[in-house]
Amino acid sequence: MIRIIIASFLITFITLPLASEQGLDKQMEDIKQSLIELKRDLIVLEEDLLYPASTQVSVFLSMDVGEFFKLDSVTLKINGKELSHYLYTERQINALYRGGVQRLFIGNVKQGSNRITAIFVGEGPNGREYKRAATTEFEKTFEPAFVELKISDSTAKYQPEFVVSVSS
Repeated sequence: MIRIIIASFLITFITLPLASEQGLDKQMEDIKQSLIELKRDLIVLEEDLLYPASTQVSVFLSMDVGEFFKLDSVTLKINGKELSHYLYTERQINALYRGGVQRLFIGNVKQGSNRITAIFVGEGPNGREYKRAATTEFEKTFEPAFVELKISDSTAKYQPEFVVSVSS
């Protein structure tokens, strides 16, 4: 399909009547714009083919406050298989504190019951090493699934909280 589009595009370009230099410049700009639009459409098509909605899962990380926990790394597992591991710089952590959201993973999982586990490593209260895991099971339907890993402070317990929420 892509070859047909490109071939028809090239045939159109070759058979364009030669006009003045100004007319040719206009035609070249139109062609350039068409190529940009074609590339955008191909990227969207590629994502739809690689990550169909029926199996797509996206996992995001967010933080709130950060008084009781300083993040060093996150390991993400789905159905026991490690999918990603991130080490954070001070700059990335500050971006998360300011409300940033990081996409940890986008990929495919089987429909039905799935288990997601996130392992958080960092510095907890009183400067001690802190390692906690948050796990949840979710039912994957035909719709894309969105998973939020949220680190927040529990002022009642003076401890960080790690919450996993899933939405479709």
